[in-house]
Amino acid sequence: MTKITKDGWMGSKVSRRSLLKSGAGTAALLAAAKLNFPAGAFAQGAGPEVKKAILGYIALMDASPLVIAKEKGLFAKHGVGDVEVAKQASWGATRDNLVLGGEKNGIDGAHILTPMPYLISTGKVTQNNVPTPMYLLARLNLDAQAISVSNEYKDLKVTSDASPLKTAFAKKKAEGKEVKVAMTFPGGTHDLWIRYWMAAGGIDPDKDVSTIVVPPPQMVANMKVGNMDAFCVGEPWNEQLVNQGIGFTACSTGELWSKHPEKALGIRAEYADKYPNATKAILMAVQEAQMWCDKPENRAEMSEIVGRRQWFNVPVADIIGRANGDINYGNGRIEKGTPQFMKFWRDHASYPFKSHDAWFVTEDIRWGKFEPTTDIKALVDKVNREDLWRDAAKTLGVSDLPASSSRGKETFFDGKVFDPEDPTAYLKSLSIKRVEV
Repeated sequence: MTKITKDGWMGSKVSRRSLLKSGAGTAALLAAAKLNFPAGAFAQGAGPEVKKAILGYIALMDASPLVIAKEKGLFAKHGVGDVEVAKQASWGATRDNLVLGGEKNGIDGAHILTPMPYLISTGKVTQNNVPTPMYLLARLNLDAQAISVSNEYKDLKVTSDASPLKTAFAKKKAEGKEVKVAMTFPGGTHDLWIRYWMAAGGIDPDKDVSTIVVPPPQMVANMKVGNMDAFCVGEPWNEQLVNQGIGFTACSTGELWSKHPEKALGIRAEYADKYPNATKAILMAVQEAQMWCDKPENRAEMSEIVGRRQWFNVPVADIIGRANGDINYGNGRIEKGTPQFMKFWRDHASYPFKSHDAWFVTEDIRWGKFEPTTDIKALVDKVNREDLWRDAAKTLGVSDLPASSSRGKETFFDGKVFDPEDPTAYLKSLSIKRVEV
């Protein structure tokens, strides 16, 4: 049988005894081979209904599993060799192309900010508020986003504690200047990280600053010309900012919430329902790519592959440091071998815990993206398809499956605790919010 080895990669074993017992060594070898090639994934049932899907991605390191699945032939291995991994200009473009769908020159699924399938499914961020039902199939990574600040504030002791900026921002506003803080999509992960960070430091993200939207690849250029004071985005853009001497990293988001969920693999519900076997094949290819990306010995190759012109078009030097957990914060603080590298498979990084999605929905209630009356559990149960993840993982031979769809209570850097069984208590504990609880 196929199994996952201790280092997280796939292997299969056919013993001499089993070969002799079969009476046909060649046949046994072919049977074993099928476990690691397209037909093997669906030996007990029908193969993928179609070989094609169009999956969007943004040039961010957490898109690496999609890139690697394509580059390493894993989509082809699982019978969906015509899967296209298509670059998107922004998260707004990703949303619009998901609404269109692959059959109408859009996309079928995407590397996506975890809250977006919820916002799109409910029509909160779509044109005329028309819902486009989506499923969340997997988490793509844990940790490794960052909050960066302009060199204008380099002398302040700004870390995970944003409070030193409160007076500086107020002074700038009093001088008639606008304070701009950038994120990548309203209600998305980067929006929620930087809002949490500011609010914990006593800065109201809606009243004390202007919170603006900037696509990830444009963050560095905008800070370079003075268009923003701070931003939150994934790598490689924070590292590139430091390497160009334009700004510094206040903190990695893992310093706000250790082993926090980040991007997801989202897919249109219409595609998944129409092509369940193809959807499973896509999921298996991505899971296997996550295992590969997670191996330390593959990080250099991963960085080289995704940095290529056709993918991110970014120098490896702007990728490799933080991929290994080595962080030059850009303000004199340099740390080697930190736990702040991106996790793709370890610590159940790929499994889409429903409790995590409940936090994202709760935070979007906090900031007015969802109504306070939103049935969080019902919404999560509708969008989160951890059942499909488990099925794909079992077919791959993964035995280390989470015992529950909840990771339990989560504690943040400021001492706040989110209990997925009582989101209201969490909301009540927050002093800065847009909702009355």
